[in-house]
Amino acid sequence: MRVEGTTSLRVRYAETDAMGVVYYGNYFTWFEVGRSAFCRDQGSPYPEWEARGVFLPCVESHCRYKQSARYDEEVLLRTWIEDVRDHSVTFAYRVERAEDGRLLAEGWTKHAFCDRQGKLLRRPQPFSEWLESVSDSKSNG
Repeated sequence: MRVEGTTSLRVRYAETDAMGVVYYGNYFTWFEVGRSAFCRDQGSPYPEWEARGVFLPCVESHCRYKQSARYDEEVLLRTWIEDVRDHSVTFAYRVERAEDGRLLAEGWTKHAFCDRQGKLLRRPQPFSEWLESVSDSKSNG
């Protein structure tokens, strides 16, 4: 069973276009909010990663838009770890309208494990065990 985090957001006016619809690029900002909250809520806040010399630059991202989110709506952002590899982790996201549970968007971001200089790291400790404990993926090379 996968571990999933849920973050509630209210669409801000600055996140919308002239029609009151959320601008598509803002979903990736929401993904970052969900990812940070997921790590913090599961006991491994991102600042701890950086303090130990592990950084997670995004190397791939995807979002599929299903319905428009609009100004002042409450949305629920569901976040989980989809895949763990030797040199990367993939987080998945699902954005739903809080009022009716309607799927608004879904996507994923893939992050490399690297040091401050950008050198790839292989399964950085102590985070490798944490990643395995909160994901239901079978680690692959």
